[in-house]
Amino acid sequence: MNKTKAIILAAFTVWPVVYMFLFMAGIAGSMFFMRGGSGPMQGFFGVVVVLHLLTMLEMAGLLVYYILNLFKTDAVAQDKKALWAVVLFMGNMIAMPVYWYLYIWKPLQQDAPA
Repeated sequence: MNKTKAIILAAFTVWPVVYMFLFMAGIAGSMFFMRGGSGPMQGFFGVVVVLHLLTMLEMAGLLVYYILNLFKTDAVAQDKKALWAVVLFMGNMIAMPVYWYLYIWKPLQQDAPA
């Protein structure tokens, strides 16, 4: 994998974390601007539902990618692959950026000429 692809993967990997904070800020902000009946909140709800669905699909795709990458790479020791698979599955939003840094980005930095 080249650096450009790794950076694009990093952007997709970090999106769920960024989205979580944006979602919380949006919900907290909407509490202050809530009105009865219809209004701008209806549109906000539609956007949130679409973003939630897209983010969940993205996380599922990332999980598949990282698990496949885990079992194809030699960067992770054979005895740690099962552990990493469980960690990626159970703690995906936190574990994926860590895995990306340790096993995708760091090897690219070591292979690059100084």
